[in-house]
Amino acid sequence: MATDSKTKSLLCLKAAIEKKALDPVLLDMRGISSVTDYFLICAGKSDRQVQAIARSIEEALQKEGVRPLGQEGAIHGKWILMDYNDVVVHIFLEPVRTFYDLEGIWGDAVRIEPNLGAQGA
Repeated sequence: MATDSKTKSLLCLKAAIEKKALDPVLLDMRGISSVTDYFLICAGKSDRQVQAIARSIEEALQKEGVRPLGQEGAIHGKWILMDYNDVVVHIFLEPVRTFYDLEGIWGDAVRIEPNLGAQGA
């Protein structure tokens, strides 16, 4: 069962990448925010892709027995917010991501590079 925040965040990242999420960014929020340990920020080219990324993340975490505390925006697919307590996922439609610029707002956070292909190597 994926209980620690880093494992959850990496599962979310992997699931997003599997659905071809654009420019995924995983931010380590520990020491910066009291709200969560990690932010995953990514985008899709269409509302359907944004929704598919969210479903993929939800299914990956459900397999580990982890359910979200809440989810917003899935119906419209412009910005889906998934709250897993210590991991918060933001999935944007491309222009919406640019407009809100969460990476810029949280520019002091450490970025964790998605080198998932190196696992097991």
